[in-house]
Amino acid sequence: MLPSISKDTLEFFKNLEQNNNRDWFNEHKSAFKKIETNAKKVYNTVLNNLKIHDDVDGLKMFRIYRDVRFSKNKVPYKTHFGGSFHRTKPHLRGGYYLHIQPNNESFIATGFWEPAPADLLRIRKEFEMDDQEIRNIISDKKFKSIWGNFVGDEVKSAPKGFDKEHKAIDLIKKKQYIFIKKYTDEQVLSPDFLSDVDSSFKAIRPYFNYMSELLTTDLNGVSII
Repeated sequence: MLPSISKDTLEFFKNLEQNNNRDWFNEHKSAFKKIETNAKKVYNTVLNNLKIHDDVDGLKMFRIYRDVRFSKNKVPYKTHFGGSFHRTKPHLRGGYYLHIQPNNESFIATGFWEPAPADLLRIRKEFEMDDQEIRNIISDKKFKSIWGNFVGDEVKSAPKGFDKEHKAIDLIKKKQYIFIKKYTDEQVLSPDFLSDVDSSFKAIRPYFNYMSELLTTDLNGVSII
């Protein structure tokens, strides 16, 4: 039987949101450790599922403690679990992310959060030269039903050196190439949740295959690794 997110997890974070201070957290630390142990089992199950159909080099679960040194928001604790899974470089590119938060704020995400400047330029140059293949991938009926459209930051008009009237400017002006799928609390607590997460991650593969090939070759298709 697969581990699952417990109702206690969502309830703990709801209470933490209302009592985000060290005294309350320390008083309830044993409860946190219990849900954290369960969450680690869930995230490792996602990792093991990914390894069946992808080459993933590990899991990074993020700590509950917030870095408040440079933030105006000084609350000390996050009110969610987050963990990322990266595909093995240099041949494979892209990553997966699982976010567990109450009040219907849970989601999974895939794609490219902060492409290195060289990678971002390479992506934009590819779309400038030929945008048909990526459009075919992201407009596929099954793909779109799961992942919808790109989300993420973009420049207002056009990046330097690109024509703002180019037919692919909607793709070129993006700074991030991310897909997000949201979940309700009810869906997160469902016994089918991890199966749905895994099948959704599987469905991103055509996009990852395309981007991995793009980012490991030059504009002439010659390998750069």
